[in-house]
Amino acid sequence: MLARELLRQDPDRVRQALTDRGAEAALVDRWGDLDADRRRFLVEVEQLQHQRNEASRAIGQAKRAGEDASEAIAAVGQVKQQIEALEAQLATTDEELRQVELALPNLPVAEVPVGADEAANRLERQVGEPPRFDFTPQAHWDLGPSLGILDFERGAKLAGARFTAYLGLGARLERALIQFMLDIHLDEHGYTEVLPPFLVASDSLVGTGQLPKFAEDLFRIADHDLYLIPTAEVPLTNLHREEILEESALPLRYTAYTPCFRAEAGSHGRDVRGLIRQHQFNKVELVHLVHPERSAEALETLTGHAETILQRLELPYRLVTLSTGDMGFSACRTYDIEVWLPGQDAYREISSCSNCGDFQARRAGIRFRPAEGGKPRFVHTLNGSGLAVGRTLIAILENYQQADGSVVVPEALRPYLRTDRIVAPG
Repeated sequence: MLARELLRQDPDRVRQALTDRGAEAALVDRWGDLDADRRRFLVEVEQLQHQRNEASRAIGQAKRAGEDASEAIAAVGQVKQQIEALEAQLATTDEELRQVELALPNLPVAEVPVGADEAANRLERQVGEPPRFDFTPQAHWDLGPSLGILDFERGAKLAGARFTAYLGLGARLERALIQFMLDIHLDEHGYTEVLPPFLVASDSLVGTGQLPKFAEDLFRIADHDLYLIPTAEVPLTNLHREEILEESALPLRYTAYTPCFRAEAGSHGRDVRGLIRQHQFNKVELVHLVHPERSAEALETLTGHAETILQRLELPYRLVTLSTGDMGFSACRTYDIEVWLPGQDAYREISSCSNCGDFQARRAGIRFRPAEGGKPRFVHTLNGSGLAVGRTLIAILENYQQADGSVVVPEALRPYLRTDRIVAPG
């Protein structure tokens, strides 16, 4: 949520930022009209309340003097009705104002490249070289079934399209990756592990920005105010919703493994094969709550933590800064980490690491009390995948595949998987 002071004092900047993001700049004008109405209603209510109070004192004086106060009493009744009508208008305006505010995305910082889509993204660095094969590499949707570790047909039989059953070493590899990622983030990076609910109420989704704008991408539980989480970012960030933390408690760093559930309502026809875009997938999430003056530095730190996983697995990847038109709703700056997938001859996203500034904290009411005193301030929140587990499994299968159809297990994973190679069942 954007600060009202910013919307009032610099609407032109907000309009330009929304235009750069491909968002509806007219929302700023709508907000300004509603804000003007709200302030006018407040002034009128205050004037009428003052008028009512003065009239009530006059009635008391008249009664004490034994005079007839019926006309004054009737006038006070009329004023009371006017106040109630204005307060009803004020409540309606407040709600309309809130809905506009919830529809406004975060504003990009100056370092973000301006552009309409991913074509304007900026390459920051490339790490590792894509492997060279003396055979035609297979995509994971062929490798997995041939190895007997992924079954797309039976997954679809159980739950429909975009669901997969992992079998044998496929399930074990997924579990090994989860443990491997958590061990690094806990033991080396100092995160606190959380096992959160996999269902959250709507307030949590409003806090991180999924609601109300992206309701169609969520799975809602019928007849309950509960949704399956689209990412652990939601419960982890909302752990401190409506709290005031001590500055000394910052930074807070949380990590969690959770399944994630997404309806993918806007992705019809995209990535229909394999594991790239599933309704259910596993992810290890990283969330930081930090002092506002530390969030730019924290983004570099969080991104580095996610990159560590790929480096240990010796998977080639690149880092890009997303453009204004490609960033997520709540982010003010985002790095995408894209891993090389030989079977698709392309880099594909495996983690998005975002600084959300105080945008989510305003929506969720997460503040801290400055050590030097003064009013509580909003924290800055950051989040990123550390990593998307299924996509990491894809990258291992495709980058470590051999000419005979087997897959070599990365050395860092062998203690977890207790084998050095995945081969087709004999």
